[in-house]
Amino acid sequence: MSAKIKKYAGHPLKSAEIREGKVPTARWRPKAKYMWSAGVAMSRFLNELKNGRIIATRCNKCGRIMVPPRVFCEQCFKPTDNWTYVKDTGTINTYSASFIAGDASRIKEPIIVAIIDLDGASPGMGIQHKIGEINWKEVKFDMKVKAVWKPPEERKGAITDIKYFKPV
Repeated sequence: MSAKIKKYAGHPLKSAEIREGKVPTARWRPKAKYMWSAGVAMSRFLNELKNGRIIATRCNKCGRIMVPPRVFCEQCFKPTDNWTYVKDTGTINTYSASFIAGDASRIKEPIIVAIIDLDGASPGMGIQHKIGEINWKEVKFDMKVKAVWKPPEERKGAITDIKYFKPV
């Protein structure tokens, strides 16, 4: 059984003590420079989204078609060097309706987010995306959906190039 600490040793600091220089401090601004790469598979996936297509990779050993694409199969641990396109239609595998917005404020109409198993991909392979053009109470598991794309001139090579998926 652990004893509960009623009083901590030391002196609690106050903001004023720091401002007044009563506590040693150091100011330092890092000159951090970095670059980030989406990698071979994800870069191609994002470029294809900009062109209005969804691309996947195929495992050379087990034949799984994986979306989003990967450079190796997590089941076989073999490289995937075959690319294939899948459809922009699919089935809702699971979903959630959130009455909380991105800024943690409450909203009246929920945001519906689903895992969508895309047609042409292996079972259980899909992407997470929003569902639109439907009342949240009518969304069902195994519902057929289709991507609603932004106009080509608005696409940037991001998952948001697909605005949402709507029921078919």
